[in-house]
Amino acid sequence: MTGATRTVPSRTPRPADTAPPGLPGLDPRHSHVLTDARGASWHYLDTGPELAARGVEAVGTVLAVHGNPTWSYLWRRLVADALDAAAAGAPAWRVVAVDQLEMGLSQRTGEHRPLARRVADLGAFTDALGLTGPVVTLGHDWGGVVSLGWAVDHPEQLAGVALLNTAVHQPDDAPIPAPLRLALAGPVHRVGTRTTRAFLETTLALARPRLAADVAAAYRLPYLIADERDGIEGFVADIPVDDAHPSADELHRIAAGVAGLTVPAVMLWGPHDPIFSDRYLDDLVRRLPHAHVHRFADAGHLIAEDVDWAPPVLSWLSSLSAEVADPSASSDPSPSFVPLWAALDARADDAAPAVLDMAAQGGDGRPFTASWRALDRQVRRIAAGLHGIGVRRGDRVSLLVEPGPTLTALVYACLRIGAVVVVADAGLGVRGLTRAQRGAWPRFVVAQRKGLAAARALGWPGVRISAEPLAPAARRALGVTHELVDVARAGEGRPLPPEPGPHDEAAVLFTSGSTGPAKGVVYRHAELSALRDALAAHFDVGPETGLVTGFAPFALLGPALGTRSVTPVMDVSSPATLTARAVADAVRASDARIVFLSPAAILNVVDTADALDGPESAADRAALFRVRTFLSTGAPISAELLGSAAALMPSATPHTPYGMTECLLVTDITFDGIRDAAAAPDAGVCVGRPVGGGEVLVSALDDDGAATGAPSDAPGVLGEVLVRAGHLKERYDRLWLTDLAAERDTPPGRWHRTGDVGHLDDQGRLWIEGRLAHVLRTADGPLAPVGPEQHVERVPEVRRAAVVGVGPVGVQQPVAVVETTGATRRPGLAPDDLAAAARAASPVPLAAVLVVPRMPTDVRHNSKIDRTRLARWADGVLTGGRVGKP
Repeated sequence: MTGATRTVPSRTPRPADTAPPGLPGLDPRHSHVLTDARGASWHYLDTGPELAARGVEAVGTVLAVHGNPTWSYLWRRLVADALDAAAAGAPAWRVVAVDQLEMGLSQRTGEHRPLARRVADLGAFTDALGLTGPVVTLGHDWGGVVSLGWAVDHPEQLAGVALLNTAVHQPDDAPIPAPLRLALAGPVHRVGTRTTRAFLETTLALARPRLAADVAAAYRLPYLIADERDGIEGFVADIPVDDAHPSADELHRIAAGVAGLTVPAVMLWGPHDPIFSDRYLDDLVRRLPHAHVHRFADAGHLIAEDVDWAPPVLSWLSSLSAEVADPSASSDPSPSFVPLWAALDARADDAAPAVLDMAAQGGDGRPFTASWRALDRQVRRIAAGLHGIGVRRGDRVSLLVEPGPTLTALVYACLRIGAVVVVADAGLGVRGLTRAQRGAWPRFVVAQRKGLAAARALGWPGVRISAEPLAPAARRALGVTHELVDVARAGEGRPLPPEPGPHDEAAVLFTSGSTGPAKGVVYRHAELSALRDALAAHFDVGPETGLVTGFAPFALLGPALGTRSVTPVMDVSSPATLTARAVADAVRASDARIVFLSPAAILNVVDTADALDGPESAADRAALFRVRTFLSTGAPISAELLGSAAALMPSATPHTPYGMTECLLVTDITFDGIRDAAAAPDAGVCVGRPVGGGEVLVSALDDDGAATGAPSDAPGVLGEVLVRAGHLKERYDRLWLTDLAAERDTPPGRWHRTGDVGHLDDQGRLWIEGRLAHVLRTADGPLAPVGPEQHVERVPEVRRAAVVGVGPVGVQQPVAVVETTGATRRPGLAPDDLAAAARAASPVPLAAVLVVPRMPTDVRHNSKIDRTRLARWADGVLTGGRVGKP
């Protein structure tokens, strides 16, 4: 299509009309008609008269603008909910939801209305309405652009902006979405938009789930005949497909103006949108970096129909006066901030080993080793090269590279120039990784061949950079724009840009997905530096310490800690592949004094320890004997398993730190501490006391299993665990409502509700008893699963146990699902003798005991049991369903 505007024929004008009674969810009393100074008549919904009749004064107005091909009916929930909120005593916000001219129940003037005219139209309407500030604009689809045009033109009235799926900029390197290209194509345009209802019906079909018949009929009401659909045709014709389009200049003006807005903003987004993909959300976030953003994972284009969006918008409106447009301006100063690369800078001339790659061995059988000098040079080369190809501060760079010197250099190069590193485990699987990549929407992707193939096949966003040399044909096939070797070569000797500051974003780390879809966790440089300092101080890490890590989150901290680091030979996406031989080889090669492992890795290391028994393993045993600190982190571990691992490193002090992706170090306990705690009567796993300046509180569970109690440090209270630390995450990525839930009813300061349940004892030690989502709601009150599981696991035949609830909430019955030490070939009811032993060991009555060959677990740790999945399976089995694999 060229930039010429399609001609939309003039029709006989029809004046505006009010909404008829009987439309689901819409009170016709709020429907009004107004004529502006030009003579155009408008239909709009307005809660102002109702508020006035109640004697309630509005604190401001929400000006809501629909897109194409909807109408003000889109905003009916906000209209009703805003009045309900005002009646309940919340700040009263007037809602004015207008039908644009040629659309909805507003006048059909028979004239084509390009973007600039629509923005002017909205100004004429608000002038006629006598609207004064404060005003919050709200828009969806093309109405988002029009509402933002009004916002840019009325700064003196503007108090905030709210957006549902929309866009203000079409990237130069991407075509407009395919459905719009089709709608604009030749004869399809008129036939699809005006002659038939195809465009309208296609839009309504995007609702997730399908719209109720009466709701769909209400959306169709203003567009039943072709003459009423001129506006739909005109809106599609006005899409600026290129810079020659008559509306392109106005769109550019609005986009530039939006980038200058500093008022509070909120964006609610449905990622399943064939029109406004996450590409457009990313652009809006760049223009409004202070905005609250929430992606509803299962919502699409008609997000206003897909999710209950009005309550969070009203909650945001209620706190609008407390909003700060630039959060970094109010952040605490960090006079002691030392960047993560400071130790690397300090050892830039050191020829000693910095990173060892056990998977890349030379002809002499020794691992590839990068010195501090070489690592510093490579970091600087890559950093300058990345900057040279357009990577800028705040740009997200997804790293799909195996641990080793290349990944280490990439991470520190990105951090050094202010790029934001995106890290998601390969263990999330194709679906999980796709969700992560689309959610974070990186501008660049650095990957090895396997990751590049996935990015190409699955359409992951980002300019592709190959981490390894490729043949020209492979580069073309994989859509690779740059090779890392060329990027680094081009950066040789080039200056670096200014360093980022403590409040700049540094990383988006994805959770394991063990308790739901993986979430992106945003860390700033200040938090990552605080984590480094906490680890260094608590575990006494120095330049000559050396670090062996089989746990991904800590694999990259060696340079930040100023000590050499190595990852053992293993499949990093499957920690259970780590062997005792691989650990010994890594310790011997690096002469490391600290070993980090995940619980699943430890399990296999212990199982393969026999490989170190021969006389040829004396050097391995000697190297392991020199280890002084051994850590199991990522999930709770039994004292027996920890003791077995400690036997391999007899001089080491075993630790089991407790943390999560949101706060990687919360508490710590040693093996001796675990043995001391074993004598206590407490249920759960003792994870020790807070370290690194952290604090822990507990919010008590009520009878329904909800964490409603005031957070406290009272001993013996079962509740949700709350944590605070200088290295606590900044926020979840584009999950504003999840952030609000995690910060609900917390004390002053930056606290986080972990979703874990447990209690504090009278010595200040924290005991973890499970996840909040896994608490059983029984007739006797909430029951945390870990305590009963520990008792069942004392049965000799039981390797692991999970206690889950079956039956209706409030009267759930505990059921034990066990994985046995011997092979169980088929899942189902446990043998009578095993069931009897489990019941005898359990402190609570068990309705049934079931067996499975293997517990369903997360991939990152291979140890976090998916109790939700087991509960569904157990319920099915016990109600006569098919007995399959859980």
